[in-house]
Amino acid sequence: MKSILQSAEAKRWIGCAVALLAVLCCSGAGTPPVEKPLGAQIPVGFVAPFVLLLLAIAIFPAAAHDWWKSDLNKAKIAAFFSIPVMVLFAFHFGKSGNLALLHQSMEYASFITLLAALYVISGGILIEGAFRGTPQSNTLLLAIGAVLANLIGTTGASLLLVRPLLRSNRHRRNVVHVPVFFIFVVANCGGLLTPLGDPPLFLGFLKGVPFEWTLRLFPEWLFVNGALLAIFAIWDRRVSARDAREGTTSPAVTDSRFALRGAHNLVFLAAVVVLLFAAGRGYGNAGDPWPFGFQEGALLALTVASFFSTRREIREKNHASFGPIIEVAVLFAGIFVTITPAVLLLDAHGSHLGLREPWQYFWASGLMSSVLDNAPAYLTAVATACGSQQIPIEGRYLETFLELRKAGGADQVLAAISCGCVFMGALTYLGNAPNFMVRAYAEESGIRMPSFFGFLFFSGAILLPLFGVVTFVFFRA
Repeated sequence: MKSILQSAEAKRWIGCAVALLAVLCCSGAGTPPVEKPLGAQIPVGFVAPFVLLLLAIAIFPAAAHDWWKSDLNKAKIAAFFSIPVMVLFAFHFGKSGNLALLHQSMEYASFITLLAALYVISGGILIEGAFRGTPQSNTLLLAIGAVLANLIGTTGASLLLVRPLLRSNRHRRNVVHVPVFFIFVVANCGGLLTPLGDPPLFLGFLKGVPFEWTLRLFPEWLFVNGALLAIFAIWDRRVSARDAREGTTSPAVTDSRFALRGAHNLVFLAAVVVLLFAAGRGYGNAGDPWPFGFQEGALLALTVASFFSTRREIREKNHASFGPIIEVAVLFAGIFVTITPAVLLLDAHGSHLGLREPWQYFWASGLMSSVLDNAPAYLTAVATACGSQQIPIEGRYLETFLELRKAGGADQVLAAISCGCVFMGALTYLGNAPNFMVRAYAEESGIRMPSFFGFLFFSGAILLPLFGVVTFVFFRA
């Protein structure tokens, strides 16, 4: 260990981290007033590590592709920007800073435990045959994923279906658009109808939104996903026809018989859904959400049970390595730490942003979701909306917020926030955790996915005009 710390590379990293820490200390010099909430004490400069981390995630895959492949190097980047924030919060803000970091750590533990459970369990389910990689079967699989996302979440649906989709298209050469649209539909826009569909909606459920409330968003769900499926069908048909003319498509080798192996893992997936619902409803705890550790421990137990009860050959055929989940765990560890100042600042000053109309909340929450991850973006947006109604951010505060729907249009505002966070999580790889996983798995399957900015070009050209229509049809003043 001593030799590692004395290495030239380690000294360079430590020196740069100390320099960043010194800059942040200067931006936050002075003792913060005790009477102010933490968000009001944080200097704007404290957001710099988060912004720089996002830039690193965006630039390094293209600028240093081979170096970035190593999870250890990703961990170095995440730690480099996280450690100064942790040091400042612990020593500059004292107890309140420590509590904020503890809260973020617990949120991260819950987040990654759920993702790991869904990743491991769905990786033990192998779908064989039936799909042949044609435009019709590809479109059908995306449509199935859009429905399934509401039952087992966008993460579960993505990990369950991305493997058979990519496997059925392995005979085709030009298929980059297939995982891209898969991210649009299955990993994001499909999961709008239930609190189980996407993390923001589940957070809303925990904060008082009735379980069935999101079903009212069916028109928005149908419009966006229907449009995306239509665009994909036309696109895939044209690409497939061009490949056939150019002779770049090999004969498909697919068993026409449908087979489902590892089906017992469907029971584990159902157990995850029931567990989350019970924890949120507070069953067995007098109606209060379960204490931290109970849900996480139960999810870990289901994960271990699934892993050891599934044959190794099933996971090998699925290429279900731990690489994608490790990448997500490493990068989001840094994101959860460095995002802390940004979320607290927005929570403290969000009421001054001038958001009033539903369409404004749709775009503000959505654009935040695309770079902040959609779960914290949702909490920030609803905190801003509640602040405009002088509703304290305590307990099941969204239940109180929705009671104002007749007088203040709260129903429409919350609908706009929900749609913005779920839909616009598809704008970048950062918008939702399954985006990273689908990208990583596609690259493991031999598909060279677009870079951060390349994906942004795809999403901007396809999704932004569609969201403009959504604004006019559903959220105009």
